[in-house]
Amino acid sequence: MSRLAARFAFLLLLAFSVQASAQNTGPAFPHTELSIGMFRIDTEVAYTESLREYGLMFRKNMASNTGMVFIFDSPQLHCMWMKNTLLPLSVAFIDDAGKIINIEDMQPQTETSHCAQRPARFALEMNKGWFKDKNFKAGTKIVGLERFGVAAK
Repeated sequence: MSRLAARFAFLLLLAFSVQASAQNTGPAFPHTELSIGMFRIDTEVAYTESLREYGLMFRKNMASNTGMVFIFDSPQLHCMWMKNTLLPLSVAFIDDAGKIINIEDMQPQTETSHCAQRPARFALEMNKGWFKDKNFKAGTKIVGLERFGVAAK
């Protein structure tokens, strides 16, 4: 799929899937489905700088098998923190091929930086311990990211 076609498909996905989270009074995030192994994940998509900055702030809970995927403009050594985030989370940093680089556990309401160990194109935040409980580690492939114009390697 060409880069232009992939971007067009992504924009169509956004146009048809934008919805506000019932527990979030912040911005409305589009949703998409990702999968890891046999698990399907309903993910909110943070694809702009303002959505990435807001992220999961002020949430009091998050259902199992739901999360938020952060799409970065380019692969870099991206870092995450937990300012104004009430939930303990685990974050998986993911490369262009859709493979997990590293996973970090994060404590609520802290400003400690948790960073990718090498350039990452995506970050997937889930409830703390989700990846460990399912035995997902560095190298595990996440399916569904290819719709964002990368992760097809």
